[in-house]
Amino acid sequence: MPLSRRGLLRAGLAGTAATALGGLASGCAVPTGSTGRNMVLWYWDGGLGDTVLDKARARYGGSVDLQAIKIGGYYRSKLITTMAGRAHVPDIAGLKGEDMASYLPNADQFVDLRTLGAEKYRSQYLPWKWDQGIADDGTMVGFPIDCGPVAHFYQYAVFQKAGLPYEPDDVSKELNTWEKFFGAGERLRKRIPGTYLLSDVNVVFENAVQQGSKRYVDKDRHFIGDQQHVRTAWDLAVEAKRRGIVSDLVTGTPDQLSAVQDGKLPSQLGASWATNDLKSGVPKTKGRWRVADMPVRPSNNGGSFLSITKACREPERAFEIITWLLDPANQAQGFVDAGLFPSTPASYGLGQLREPDPFFGGQVTMDVFGPAAQKIAVAYNSPYDVALGQPIKDEIKNVGVLGKDPKKAWSDAMSKCRRIAEHLGVSH
Repeated sequence: MPLSRRGLLRAGLAGTAATALGGLASGCAVPTGSTGRNMVLWYWDGGLGDTVLDKARARYGGSVDLQAIKIGGYYRSKLITTMAGRAHVPDIAGLKGEDMASYLPNADQFVDLRTLGAEKYRSQYLPWKWDQGIADDGTMVGFPIDCGPVAHFYQYAVFQKAGLPYEPDDVSKELNTWEKFFGAGERLRKRIPGTYLLSDVNVVFENAVQQGSKRYVDKDRHFIGDQQHVRTAWDLAVEAKRRGIVSDLVTGTPDQLSAVQDGKLPSQLGASWATNDLKSGVPKTKGRWRVADMPVRPSNNGGSFLSITKACREPERAFEIITWLLDPANQAQGFVDAGLFPSTPASYGLGQLREPDPFFGGQVTMDVFGPAAQKIAVAYNSPYDVALGQPIKDEIKNVGVLGKDPKKAWSDAMSKCRRIAEHLGVSH
């Protein structure tokens, strides 16, 4: 039955929505979401493109009143609180990619999209992205919106001045391993003193983990963050610090943005949506940037889903709206409007995504991001990954920013992980 406020807060602090949504036991009365002709959709700022939503209101206005409501603040907390309270629950709910694993154990609180014919759409979507919306029991909770393939952004003229490869194809080919990438960073700093390849060690660690097929907790609820795949990513980040290719600046701060603008941080590993961050954060760098493949293989950062809650009285109509909103043409429009990288490969060849981008020197960035999106490794995402990955990320940051001894930092991270695992009932 309904969770208390204290229970909800405790669930949130544990880093998982699983406990919170678990309060909605199957068998409790389900509230009605749509009343008459209205259909309520919840999303967050930038979660869907405005143009497509406007077209959806017009397209379906004769049968339903589609009310797309932008929810500010901590979206997940507001959604699970509303669902636990069983009142004013949206018919269609956006689910952020980083939170998706925490919804899946409570798949019975959502409509299984397979029952509405989702399988016939599967072939249109990236297989790894499609699978992220499916619970262990096979229930499909989320329909893919976007994804975030990671690539290497770099400033053309700075790389040229440093004697590094500077054409996108050459950068992709010649910096295709972490060793070659780090070596380029050393040459960059030697030839242009005070210049760093990356802003911080966390970028190395998190992308190296995301390149693989395992994270921090496996399907059997065992902590695996102490295994070799995480240790290898940790060692790479430590090596990046040792070799002097990362700065001590914190990403997103005025000092870091100033260094980017001045060409002192001329390179970063970022997801497709980082194109908009660069354009808004350092607009004066227009024309200086290019995009190449990241070392080894692409990783993914971000990307979300649409779901239908059990509160929805017209799930068939809701599903019709979702599949139209997220078809290849509309996903292409979502990329133009909001930088939402399509989870539909058919979008990548559409004209509006093939336009040369002046910010990137006229490069067609889809030539990098499109193939990258199709090479992402499939990984199991546990609802406990966020809680058990955070201590490791915190400690590698301490190594990078504070100069903490890496052995001590690793030991401290593992101690924290063991305590959290015991609290969450994860074996280790």
